[in-house]
Amino acid sequence: MTKSQWITLKAADGVEISAYEVWPDDPARGGLVVIQEIFGVNGHIRRVADSYAADGYHVIAPAIFDRAEPGFEVGYDDEGRTRGIALMQKVSGTDSMLDIAAAVELLKKEGKVGIIGYCLGGTYAWLAASQLPVDAAVVYYGGGIGRYSDRKPGVPVQGHFGLLDRHIPQSDLDKVRVYPNAELFTYQADHGFNCDERSSYEPASAAQARERALGFLRAQIG
Repeated sequence: MTKSQWITLKAADGVEISAYEVWPDDPARGGLVVIQEIFGVNGHIRRVADSYAADGYHVIAPAIFDRAEPGFEVGYDDEGRTRGIALMQKVSGTDSMLDIAAAVELLKKEGKVGIIGYCLGGTYAWLAASQLPVDAAVVYYGGGIGRYSDRKPGVPVQGHFGLLDRHIPQSDLDKVRVYPNAELFTYQADHGFNCDERSSYEPASAAQARERALGFLRAQIG
């Protein structure tokens, strides 16, 4: 059994936030930062972290919305979505990068460190690939990837997107396919297809994407 706990991370600007940390049973293959959706480090994100720890990674999921509302965690209903969007507008991407960087720094003792993010976290995983000292990044339906397509990744990136996702046009994906170290996969699925708490959950696509993501992390991190 893996073991987990809530810890405090201190960013470079002195701000402290909470984070969910999970260790594998055996010595870690490397470090992995899991970046949340707009719904906080909720049950789904913690299960994602637990699953990658079971696969051998030392995982930290920073609660990047703590800067605006400590302990924020909601479900996938309309109220949760509304509250999440409001918080997203209060917490800048620059501040979130500082929080993610603090998680990366803590995991450096494990050797190589990867990033995996979902929705908002997917956008931040893309940005981290060009800004932070990580070794690889996995992007799940990051809606801002087109807006930040000029941020050339400095490390290998793997992306997973739904062809039925109206939030992310295929033209946005075409903008980042030009980078030789960016590998993108698409699925007959909608936004959020990986999350079993969403109505858009698509188990076959989720399983295939996770298999690909794990293989990528094995190759790039260990």
